[in-house]
Amino acid sequence: MVSFTSISGFSAALGLFRIDLPAALVILLSIVIGLLMVVLFRYTSDQQAIHIAKDQLKAHLLAVRLYQDQLPVVLSSYGRIVRGTGRYLRLAFMPLLIVIIPLTLLMVQVDRYLGSMPLQVGDTFLLKARATSVDALNDLALQLPAGLRTTASAVHVPIDNQVIWRMVANKEGAYDVGVGTASHKVFKHVVVSTGIDRLSPVRWQGQLGQRLLSSAEGAIPAGSPVQSIEVEYPPRNIHFVGLEWNWIWLFFLLSLIAGFFFKTVLRIEI
Repeated sequence: MVSFTSISGFSAALGLFRIDLPAALVILLSIVIGLLMVVLFRYTSDQQAIHIAKDQLKAHLLAVRLYQDQLPVVLSSYGRIVRGTGRYLRLAFMPLLIVIIPLTLLMVQVDRYLGSMPLQVGDTFLLKARATSVDALNDLALQLPAGLRTTASAVHVPIDNQVIWRMVANKEGAYDVGVGTASHKVFKHVVVSTGIDRLSPVRWQGQLGQRLLSSAEGAIPAGSPVQSIEVEYPPRNIHFVGLEWNWIWLFFLLSLIAGFFFKTVLRIEI
C-alpha cells in the first residue's frame, strides 16, 4: 500500500525536474554551445602539440613525486613544469580567444531575452529619464500611449538631472513612451507581457559601449535634451533542480558539463 508520505516525496522529486520554457532554452543553448566550443577549439588549435605539452607536464609532475627525496631533480622538474605550463597556455590562448569573443557577443544578445522579465499588467514600474542639463530637465514631459498610465506625480532629482515617473500598464502590449520637449521628443520601447520578449532596459545618447552591452534600441539623436531613458524590468530567475538561477550562471555550468562530455566523446585535447 502506497502511503501519503511516499506520494508526497515522489511529487516533490518530480518538482525538482520540472522544466519551464526559460530553463529548457538555457539547457538547449548550453548543449549546443558546449558542442560548438569544443569543435571550434579542435579546428583552431594544434591538437598534437597540446597533447605533447600535457604529457610532458604529467611526466614532470610524476618525477616530483617519485624523486621527492632528491632536491636537484625536484627543482629541475619544477622548472620544467613552469616552462611546460607556459607552453601549454601559449598553445591554448588563441583558440580560447577565438571561442570567447563570439560567445560573449552571443551572451549579450541572449541576455536581452532571458536576463529580465517583461512588465506585468497591474504592477507598478518606474521610468527614469536623464536630461543633458538642469534647464532641459525642467522642460521634460511625458507622452503615454493608451494602455499605460501614471500613478503618481513626477519626481525631479536635479543633482542627477533626472526625472522619474511611476506608472502601471492596463493591458499587455509593446508600447512606445515619449519623453522630451515640445520640439524634441524621444521614444522608449516598453514591453508588457507574460512571455519571453526581447527587452531593452535603457536607451542612450552616445555611450557606444553601454549601448552594445545594455541596449537593444538605436541611439538617442545627438542634440536631444534627453541623455537616457530607462525602464526597470524585474530580473528573471531560472528554476532548475529546485533552485533559482541567474541564467548566465546556469548556462556556464551546463555548457562546461556539455563541453567536457563532447570533449571526451570526440577525443579533443583541451
